[in-house]
Amino acid sequence: MTSQTKGTAQLTAAMVLSGTLGVFVVESGASPFDVVFFRVLFGALALGGYVLARGWLRDHGFTPRTLALAVLGGVFIVLNWVLLFQSYENTSISVATVVYHTQPFYVVLLGALLFRERLTAAKVGWTGLAFAGLILVSGITPGDFSSGGGYLLGIGQALLAALLYGLSTLVTKRISGVRPHLIALVQVLVGIPLLLPFADFGAMAGTGADWGWLVGLGVIHTGLMYVLMYAAYAELPTSKIAVLAFVYPAVAMVADWAVYGHHIGLVQALGVPLIVTASLKVTLARPRAAAPAPRTAAHAPRAASRTATPAACEA
Repeated sequence: MTSQTKGTAQLTAAMVLSGTLGVFVVESGASPFDVVFFRVLFGALALGGYVLARGWLRDHGFTPRTLALAVLGGVFIVLNWVLLFQSYENTSISVATVVYHTQPFYVVLLGALLFRERLTAAKVGWTGLAFAGLILVSGITPGDFSSGGGYLLGIGQALLAALLYGLSTLVTKRISGVRPHLIALVQVLVGIPLLLPFADFGAMAGTGADWGWLVGLGVIHTGLMYVLMYAAYAELPTSKIAVLAFVYPAVAMVADWAVYGHHIGLVQALGVPLIVTASLKVTLARPRAAAPAPRTAAHAPRAASRTATPAACEA
């Protein structure tokens, strides 16, 4: 098996796992704050164990500046998860996931606004096309404005989650010389004290067998999934990463239909190819000089910036 074949299998597996995340969230029966708190708790244990086993804490590479950036990125990531999981409740896993997959466009727009990164006319055009697709996918009707606004709130939560993910991506891109696994570990560790005041332990007392879903979110969807993604990023070119990223929303939509009977309507479905096409065009429209260098352990930290990258966009 070649390194690219192995990387393709790893990233595909990671995106399939990411696509099942919504089912784990809903089946846990816990509130979004509790879900994210236990995700980061169990995720920190899983990632921490992996990092310790590999001996990567000895020469971690963090400086005060890069550690502060990792912490800031962690705040954005954790709050992004809370909003995304709240969006599941107000819309559906399918709609929330597709709306959330507008992350790459926020990275482009925020990069131009905050860091004066070059914004070409082509990128503006593709971004406009993506948001036209977003309007279709959202399925908002005039009745949604007069029926309590729950669905509109869910769409807004998914969009804000994508914005926070974009901010985390831009922050993480400015960290160099640190393995992405260590950055991810810092980010989930940040979530423990950040969400502790909001965790309702009383409500978790009767959770019972549903604890398995929460453990799965930490061990499978945070520990295992991140290890698979970062291993794949070290082997694959950006073009393949961008294409495989769409396994995530595809699996999420199938899982939502298979488990809960939810599916997007015909008009909503018309928006999906617009977002997919525009996302690929924006993600792959990079200067030749920015092409990935030969994959070695020394280059592994660069993969952290590809999560929007996620990125492959992962939740």
